[in-house]
Amino acid sequence: MSLLTKINVLRRAITRGLTKNIGNSASNFAIDPSQKITIKKVLISRPNHRLGNLLLITPLVQDVTNTFPACKIDLFVKGGLAPIVFQNYDNINNIIELPKKPFKDLVAYFKVWVKIKSEKYDIVINVDKNSSSGRLSAQFANAKYKFFGEEDEILRTKYPDYDHIAKFPIYEFRSFLTKLGFPENHAALPPLDIKLTAAELLQGKSAVDALVPNDKETICIFTYATADKCYSTTWWEEFYTGLKVEFSDYNILEILPVENVSQINFKATSFYSKDVREIAAVVANTKLFIGADSGIMHLASSGLTPTVGLFSRPNIDIYKPYHNNSIGINTNIGTTKDWIETINNVLLKQ
Repeated sequence: MSLLTKINVLRRAITRGLTKNIGNSASNFAIDPSQKITIKKVLISRPNHRLGNLLLITPLVQDVTNTFPACKIDLFVKGGLAPIVFQNYDNINNIIELPKKPFKDLVAYFKVWVKIKSEKYDIVINVDKNSSSGRLSAQFANAKYKFFGEEDEILRTKYPDYDHIAKFPIYEFRSFLTKLGFPENHAALPPLDIKLTAAELLQGKSAVDALVPNDKETICIFTYATADKCYSTTWWEEFYTGLKVEFSDYNILEILPVENVSQINFKATSFYSKDVREIAAVVANTKLFIGADSGIMHLASSGLTPTVGLFSRPNIDIYKPYHNNSIGINTNIGTTKDWIETINNVLLKQ
C-alpha cells in the first residue's frame, strides 16, 4: 500500500469518526403552517465517482424533478462522469465535483466547499448516510431544510424494497416532504435512466446490426466485475454454454470492460467502447442484458433494457436491477439450469 493510499485510508477513517453524528433531518427546521413553502433550488449530495453509484441517483433526480418541475438541481459528486450521465437532464443546474484525489489538488478541494457554502438552497439531500463528505456537505450547505440520509424503520416496514439504494432515498425524500406539509406521493418510483437520445439509440442500432447481421434478437452478456463479484472463467464457461444451448435462436453479444478482457475467452461476438453512453445505446438495442453486479449492469438498466443481475454477495436487495421485468439472481442458490429458466421467464414477458 502506497503512502498516499495509507493517508487516504486514515483520512476517511478520521472523517467518518468526526461526521457520523452530524445532522438530524427531523430537528433541523421548524414549520410555519401559515407560510407557503416553495422549492426552487435543491442540492443532492452523492460524492462518489463510480459509474453505478451515479446512475443509482438518477431515480431520485427524476422524482425531485417530477415533484418540483420548475426547480433547479445542483449535484455534489466526485470525479468526472456526472456530466456524461446527466447531460440530458434539463433541471440539472450545476455539477459540483470533488477531485478524486483531494490531497493532490487541495486548491480544487477547498474551492468545492466554498462553492457549496456560497449557494442558497431550499432543500439539501444527502443520499448516503455513511458518506462523510455527504453528511458534511448537508451540514455545510446554506439550506432551509436538510435531509442527512438517516434510515427510517417505519418506512422500512411499510416498503418491502426500502433497502434498495436507488429507492430508499426517494421514500425518505417523499416522507420528508410530508413533514413540510406536502401531500403524500404514491406515484411509481422512477427507473434508472441515462436518457438516451433518439440519435444515440439509432447509432446503437447501427452498431448492433453491424456486429450481428441477421434477423435474430440479441442477448447481451457482461462477464467481468470487480473483486469477488467477478465470476471465474470456469463458472462463465459453464453458464455461457448453457445460454447458447437454451437460447440458440438468439445472438449473444458480449460487452467488454474497459480492461478489454473476457471470462469466456472472447468466444462470443463482442463490443468494446470506453464511451458509457455508446455502450448503453448498444445494449438498449438488444432484448436482454445479463451480467454480474457492476457499473455496466446499472448502465444497462439505465438504458431501460430488461436486465438480469447475477449476485454472489449478500447485497442483492440493495443493488438488484428493477423496472421493465428486470431481476436479480442469487447465484449461491440453485444451478445453471435454474438460472437459465429464470432468464427464459424474463424473456417470455417481453
